[in-house]
Amino acid sequence: MSEATAKLGNSLEIISVDLTDDRHAMGLQRLLDDYSQTEFGNGRPLEPDVLSAVIPGLQASGNYLGYIAFSGDQPVGLVNCFVGFSTFRAKPLINVHDLCVHHQYRGQGVGRRLLSAVAQHAQDHGFCRVTLEVRSDNEIARGLYHSMKFQPGTPPGVTMEFLTKSISEAES
Repeated sequence: MSEATAKLGNSLEIISVDLTDDRHAMGLQRLLDDYSQTEFGNGRPLEPDVLSAVIPGLQASGNYLGYIAFSGDQPVGLVNCFVGFSTFRAKPLINVHDLCVHHQYRGQGVGRRLLSAVAQHAQDHGFCRVTLEVRSDNEIARGLYHSMKFQPGTPPGVTMEFLTKSISEAES
């Protein structure tokens, strides 16, 4: 693939990720690594040990749901999600954890198609909502999410924080 934007034409296929399919697994790893190298990822490639552990980790999680976009044999987009449960609605929900489109295929509707597949899955299977987090400085992603009717999940006047606590082996 050249560094120029690659055109999709009408060859885009959205498929439910099968973590036991080598084509899907390699595509997932490649797309995560591509995203990791952007300013909204880590700004560098994923470590080899992370790349080798991601598929077994997702397989072991028991609540993974994903869709991958292919243009011909080329993986061009990915959405990784996890199924959770809303105690206030007593129904399952889907949290979008990663949405990544290969840098050469951005701006061509791949992300929109992947999110539509997730929303359709949620609707077809009785989920109460789809959630996600987005960086406030990622204007392109925020524009996509707002155009697809994602809204802040807090009441007016209330702010929420997304907090993390890293766990290292030294702390165990």
